[in-house]
Amino acid sequence: MNAPHVLIAGAGPVGLTAALTLARRGVTVTVLEAGPALATESRASTFHPPTLEMLEDLGVLGPLLERGLLARTFQYRDRRAGEIATLDLAVLGADTRHPYRVQLEQSRLTPILLEALPAHARVRFGQRVIDVTADGDSVVAHTESGAVRGDWLIGADGARSAVRKALGAPFEGSTYPERFLVASVEEDLESALPGIAPIDYVFDPDEWLVLLRTPHHWRVLLPTPEHTADDVELARLPERLIGVADLGRPWRIRHASLYRVHQRVTDRFRHGRVLLMGDAAHVNNPLGGLGMNSGIHDAVAMSTALAEVIAGAPEQRLTEAAERRREVAVEHVQRTSHDNWSRLRAAGQRAEHERLRALAADPVAARAYLRRACLLDSLVERSVS
Repeated sequence: MNAPHVLIAGAGPVGLTAALTLARRGVTVTVLEAGPALATESRASTFHPPTLEMLEDLGVLGPLLERGLLARTFQYRDRRAGEIATLDLAVLGADTRHPYRVQLEQSRLTPILLEALPAHARVRFGQRVIDVTADGDSVVAHTESGAVRGDWLIGADGARSAVRKALGAPFEGSTYPERFLVASVEEDLESALPGIAPIDYVFDPDEWLVLLRTPHHWRVLLPTPEHTADDVELARLPERLIGVADLGRPWRIRHASLYRVHQRVTDRFRHGRVLLMGDAAHVNNPLGGLGMNSGIHDAVAMSTALAEVIAGAPEQRLTEAAERRREVAVEHVQRTSHDNWSRLRAAGQRAEHERLRALAADPVAARAYLRRACLLDSLVERSVS
């Protein structure tokens, strides 16, 4: 009898984490990646404490820490008045082995995961999945160059997932009223804005923003009107950055992109022998850095359950894992990221500023807040009454 074979659509952080989780448990894996190589775009850039623990358990945390930037604090600021409150993740010292965030682009993680894959897990590039068919015992992934058969299929192929579409699964939700403009800049913002933290959420009744430091540059996220032309907004970017901090010259912009932001989730994460995870299953706004992290959590939880089923556990174990991950996506990830957006754009903010100052001054309240903000609470199974 042939060894069970799992196919994975997508070689991003979620797909490769799923591949490594399965392969470490002896499962044969083939990853089908649409691109000719690993993606290099600068997308998600924050790794939360529980994600660091999972990557440590998979044996890949060391290289990530070597290449990343440790962020032990993050800050809420007023655009005009400066610091409102700084939260120190040290209050999570009893909750996690890694009471800090690591700032590093997701494109720096995927090569680490790829290199860690054992021989019975392979990645095939230039294999875009365009359709899926399944029967009771196997799944076929149809790519642009042919068909690949496996016993199970994981769809980790992003928000426009061909796997999800082939299943006919809905992807219901909403689109935010503004677009997000993200600029990577080669500037020393700590000198331009004294006292900032590596991660800063900046309140302003007219134009809130987010500042994120990575090892190689700072990223600036700006909300942008819904109906203006992309080229007009990109042309306005230098002027808007001067409004963030006047350096006496134009900012050095390395890269800029403008995109719409959605909050959507599919109806279920398991469809027979097909699993959906990461952006293929749920998307949210990037405020708080929850998307990639929750996708990695999907990959570890559901792939671990799949490996147990392959080893002989009841399939209910996998069904329950998939149901729990959908619950987390809705009740934790989407709710928290949406609350972050609502907080930043609120018109009357004085009461919120006072609440945040009180929060930072109270270690017990700060711990409870940070446990939810970094998804530690989402990993605690809800008790059955």
